[in-house]
Amino acid sequence: MRHGKKINHLGRTASHRAAMLSNMASSLIIHKRIVTTVAKAKALRVYVEPIITRSKDASTHNYRTVFSYLKDKEAVTELFTVVGGKVANRPGGYTRILKTGNRAGDNAEMAMIELVDFNEFFEGFNADKKKSTTRRSRRGGATNTAKATAPKAAVAEAVVEEVVAEEVVAEEVTAEEVAVPAAEASEETPAAEAPAEDASDASEEETK
Repeated sequence: MRHGKKINHLGRTASHRAAMLSNMASSLIIHKRIVTTVAKAKALRVYVEPIITRSKDASTHNYRTVFSYLKDKEAVTELFTVVGGKVANRPGGYTRILKTGNRAGDNAEMAMIELVDFNEFFEGFNADKKKSTTRRSRRGGATNTAKATAPKAAVAEAVVEEVVAEEVVAEEVTAEEVAVPAAEASEETPAAEAPAEDASDASEEETK
C-alpha cells in the first residue's frame, strides 16, 4: 500500500524516473521553458528548484552536487554562469507552470514550465502593473493624509505670512505718502497767506 507516500512515481521505476527528471531539468535550464504534462511539470519543479538554489553559490562542492543530478556539462555551465546570477535575489519560486490545455491524442493535461526570471513578457507586465496600480487602505489613510498634507500646510502658512507682510509694507508706504503731502501743504500755507496780508496793507494805505 502507498499510505503516506506523497511522491508521484509517474508510472516509472526509480532509475527511469531519476533519468527522466534529470533530462527534463537539463532541458529546462538550457531552453528556459519546456512543454510537458502537468504531473511531470509538478514533479520537475520539486526536483529542479533545490538545484537552482545551489547555483547561487558557485563553489566546487555545489558544482559537483549539481553535476551528480544533471549529468550534463552544458546544463551545469549554463546554470552557474547565467541562471545563478539571474536568480541571485529571488528567495525560491524559480519556476512557473502554465496550463496549455489537453493533448489531442490521449487527452492528457498539458502545461508549460518555465524559469520565472527569463520571461520578458511577464517582467514587462509586472513592471507596468506596479507603476499603474495604487493601493489605498482605511487603516493607514489618516496617517498618509497627514503626511501628505503636512508639507502643503507649511507652504500655505508661509504664503499667508508673506502676503500679510506685503500688506503691512504696503500700508506703511501709503501712510508715508499721505504724511508727506500733508507736511508740504502746511509748509506752503504761510506763503499763500502772505500775499493776502500785502493786499490788505495796500488797501489801508489807499484809504489814508
